Amino acid sequence: MARAYVLIKTRVGETSTVRDKLAGNANIRAADVIIGPYDILALVEAEDLNAIGSVVMRFVHEVSGVENTITCPVIET
Repeated sequence: MARAYVLIKTRVGETSTVRDKLAGNANIRAADVIIGPYDILALVEAEDLNAIGSVVMRFVHEVSGVENTITCPVIET
């Protein structure tokens, strides 16, 4: 199982709505509102990094209110 943290920037006033939509996806294990240059930190788990990329591109980017993301894959050592 692969994991990645996704930093998500939202439009002003839409952070809670975006977080609620993200929480409805089975691959998103957590979606927390944070303070800083990004508004939400999401933990995504999937079969492999390609599947994580699909979740981010086909689901996260399609949520209304998402402006941009940075995906940070977890490296198992």
